[in-house]
Amino acid sequence: MAAPEEQELSQAQTEKLLQFQDLTGLESTDQCRRTLEQHNWNIEAAVQDRLNEQEGVPSVFNPPPSRPLQVNTADHRVYSYIVSRPQPRGLIGWSYYMIMLPFRLTYYTLLDIFRFALRWVRPDPRGRVTDPVGDVVSFIHSFEEKYGRSHPVFYQGTYSQALNDAKRELRYLLDDFLSQALRENTYPFLAIIMLKDRKMTVVGRLEGLIQSEDLLNQLTFIMEANQTYLMSERLEREERNQTQVLRAQQDEAYLESLRADQEKDRRKKEEQEKVQAEEEKVRQTVLAEERRRRTLDEEKERKSECLPPEPPADDPDSVKIVFKLPNDTRVERRFLFQQSLTVIYDFLFSLKETPEKFQIVTNFPRRVLPCLPTEEQPNPPSLKEAGLSRSEVLFVQDLTDD
Repeated sequence: MAAPEEQELSQAQTEKLLQFQDLTGLESTDQCRRTLEQHNWNIEAAVQDRLNEQEGVPSVFNPPPSRPLQVNTADHRVYSYIVSRPQPRGLIGWSYYMIMLPFRLTYYTLLDIFRFALRWVRPDPRGRVTDPVGDVVSFIHSFEEKYGRSHPVFYQGTYSQALNDAKRELRYLLDDFLSQALRENTYPFLAIIMLKDRKMTVVGRLEGLIQSEDLLNQLTFIMEANQTYLMSERLEREERNQTQVLRAQQDEAYLESLRADQEKDRRKKEEQEKVQAEEEKVRQTVLAEERRRRTLDEEKERKSECLPPEPPADDPDSVKIVFKLPNDTRVERRFLFQQSLTVIYDFLFSLKETPEKFQIVTNFPRRVLPCLPTEEQPNPPSLKEAGLSRSEVLFVQDLTDD
């Protein structure tokens, strides 16, 4: 039978799972989830239990025979300061201790039973916190009503926020809410947490009643003992920040240079395209002119081939005409009276010296000969109808510019 699928995590559980991985450095998501589930998703208890295992203290779910806590600050283990009951001295002291021992054992046994029963009747309210910030504000208000306003600045936020702020700002975090996970019998309990080896670590624990001067001395000792790690973290972070800033500056300089090169290439490409467009325009103009000239030459040749033959000089119907061209050259040819003025026009058009557009003009009286068909006169008149004599001088007027 296939194993049932794991229940999907809620958003709050997913957030706790990620925070637990960040605080403990565990890479296995399954192991983190199992540990949190063993602690009923109490992240503070799960973190402390994991830290205890790293310090050589077994998990609360696998307790070995009782043994004293081994502390070795040179091995970077957690510093613990426990205020214990004074040991008896002398015969009287030991006699009193032996007499009170049965009563003490009975008292602590009944006290443990009472605590166990009380835990079922009235669970610890810290396990069902729904408004952490509101609880902190309420605690501060109650504290000030009882002890006055002269006190350290209390952090107003959730436990996760306090951990994140301490990690981000590289500061110590003094916490008294992890004692549930440590299963301590001596209260009050304080834990000192800091960023060490790139993860939030408990570097000190203070247990039991302690005088204010001793408390300050112990806190000072723990902070001085771990100052090297904190300074190292600060230097590494500063170095990382400087490296990131330098890399960002280098990236920005590279991007700026890249943008300048791209702009330069764009302008160069635009200039090249502009030059190519101008060259293409000139080339197309030259080609169009060549096509036009070729078409014109072909038309002139066709007109020349279609011209009627020149009549002889002794033909009584012949007309001798001298044409004066715009370039001051003269051309002479004979035509017949009955031929149309179009023949004169075609003859002049076939000449290479004649402009592309022109008109034929008489001198006295000055008039333009209607050589080409129009709507009013689709058939141009003959030379005789135009009133030309046997010998004429006609002028060719250039109309190309018009």
